[in-house]
Amino acid sequence: MVILDGKKVSNEILENLKKDFASLNKKVSLAVIWVGNDEASSIYIKSKLKKCEELGIEGKLYHLDENTKEEEVLALIDKLNHDDYIKGILLQSPLPKEIDEIKCFNFINPQKDVDGFSNVSVGNLALGRPTLISCTPKGIIRLLKYYNIPLEGKSVCLINRSNIVGKPLFNLLISENATVTMCHSKTQNLEFFTRNADIVISAVGKPNFIKGDMLKEGSIVIDVGISRVNGKVVGDVDYESVSPKALYLTPVPGGVGPMTVAMLLENLYEASKNQDKF
Repeated sequence: MVILDGKKVSNEILENLKKDFASLNKKVSLAVIWVGNDEASSIYIKSKLKKCEELGIEGKLYHLDENTKEEEVLALIDKLNHDDYIKGILLQSPLPKEIDEIKCFNFINPQKDVDGFSNVSVGNLALGRPTLISCTPKGIIRLLKYYNIPLEGKSVCLINRSNIVGKPLFNLLISENATVTMCHSKTQNLEFFTRNADIVISAVGKPNFIKGDMLKEGSIVIDVGISRVNGKVVGDVDYESVSPKALYLTPVPGGVGPMTVAMLLENLYEASKNQDKF
């Protein structure tokens, strides 16, 4: 079995990005908007800002109180949209339930939508047009390509239908000429689909959800799930039973997670270049 080492691959990407950002001959700034005090969001934001610093990018955090009104968030986004120094805007989710998340994402200038969550970005992706692509799906495809794993003609079982992972990843896989089955919480006889897939991608968020007997021999398994068990970060995959069956497997941590951060910063570089053209 081969471990798909997202940490190694992301480090290579980030090293190249460091040179790319330096070649722009100016400071690039990423605005991060965080509403509330979600603990997981705090960890993610610290990781992103740390990587920004390592690449010579200015990460500007706008931390708003959990009682912040929706119109205040929209006003901040509008201000950042018109700030030429800000090349990317990241709105950290989840937002407090009183705030319309989709409305806020769509208020971000699509040229600065480094998360790829706006209707414009999603629509362009579905149509196969150039756009800023959601970071986790983009990172998964990049990781598979790094290890020369072909997607054309392969049968893929994708267990997730979210707007952030499942739907954009479905479109990316289709564009690579894979045959994709999208499964979810209402799918009946999930094992039928996983056992007949060349590639299984799980983003369920349930520890040890994917067992070895759910897979065929020589499967490629991408674990996108993140959970905490007794203070330890684990994925969806039961490593002990899956590793003898899988040909390739992503670890958790150290698989898809680092790739997501790398793709965010790659999107920021692309956004900066595109804005400079105009």
